Amino acid sequence: MDMINGADTAWILMSSALVMLMTPALGLFYGGLVRQKNALSTIMHSFFMLGLVSIVWALVGYSLAFGPTIGGVIGGLNWIGLTGVGLEPNADYAPTIPHQAFMIYQMMFAVITPALISGAFAERKRFKAFVIFSLLWLLLVYVPVAHWVWGVGGWIRVLGALDFAGGTVVHITSGVSALVCALVLGKRVGYGSEPMEPHNATLSILGTGLLWFGWFGFNAGSALGSNTLAVSAFVNTHLAAAMAAITWMTASWVRHRRPSVLGASAGAVAGLVGITPAAGFVTPLAAIIIGFMAGAGCFIAVEMLVRGRVDDALDVFGVHGVGGIIGALATGIFATKTINPAGFDGLLYGNPGQLLIQLIAVTVVAAYAAAVTWGLLMLINVTVGIRVSPEEEARGLDASQHGEAAYQI
Repeated sequence: MDMINGADTAWILMSSALVMLMTPALGLFYGGLVRQKNALSTIMHSFFMLGLVSIVWALVGYSLAFGPTIGGVIGGLNWIGLTGVGLEPNADYAPTIPHQAFMIYQMMFAVITPALISGAFAERKRFKAFVIFSLLWLLLVYVPVAHWVWGVGGWIRVLGALDFAGGTVVHITSGVSALVCALVLGKRVGYGSEPMEPHNATLSILGTGLLWFGWFGFNAGSALGSNTLAVSAFVNTHLAAAMAAITWMTASWVRHRRPSVLGASAGAVAGLVGITPAAGFVTPLAAIIIGFMAGAGCFIAVEMLVRGRVDDALDVFGVHGVGGIIGALATGIFATKTINPAGFDGLLYGNPGQLLIQLIAVTVVAAYAAAVTWGLLMLINVTVGIRVSPEEEARGLDASQHGEAAYQI
């Protein structure tokens, strides 16, 4: 207990709370983007994850993700039910804070990741199917990948791939899985022929602001201490989000002849995603460049590659999948040990091999997430069914799935 640092512990607890706030913030962001008849059900997708994932994480998820490795593939059951996860530090992960503080911080990452996927199948997935899918996806995709990348002995960690705060673990897994979900479920009834405009842009902007706020805990908290690395990640996070917001809005202004408020919002999220894997490894100037790359790359993906072809309702793949890939690869370019001696230099600092390692990690994780997601959807569809009926979709999921309404009119 003598090794516990009060400042570090306070910062991680605060960061855990900030990341926890991101999940209901995501609900607001997504909820404002759908039609009014689906607003409450969309918010529920995020809010319910706070309950479901938290319990599963405490019972078995944390042990499988961070427990003693089994062949570099998965953690053991040594910490099942948080057995052995006490108030003393764990030197392997965070030697200056209680082990439970590290566990609860990682829990909040696990909570938001399956919630991110829900934006792809908004307005058309059965809630029962959503719950089953989220539970199985957490255990079969998120938990193994978290162990590969962050767990002591995990094979991607041993390979030397860098992911400071979850570009690969959180955003590539959820973004690629979201694309698979959108493809398997198919387009919403009337997609492309009926108006499907956001019912409350103000709600989405509020959600974006809260996400941006919470993301400081997401990235700067990943320093796992109140230290200079946390400061670096904090500054980089803000600069990348700011640059990406400007970039997306400007691109939208040029393409559509108007400066889109929701475009600026989407750009900010894209920048936050893009800087996530690099936040603790790059300089502020590099963060600005990564923000530009994420803003431009995600805008092109959404506007010119995905939208109209695939009904990824809330652009999860275009923002989180593409943004995560851009950020992970950019880490292999801009990373420098002058910022984080525990990391590696990237391409621009004389180590081109780091970019190759990042590419291997991105490719394997994307392929794994896609394959498992497809298998889970096929299984769930033949057992309980994944999509609501056309009649239920026309009524809206608020009424058909929950018997409630977001607004009383």
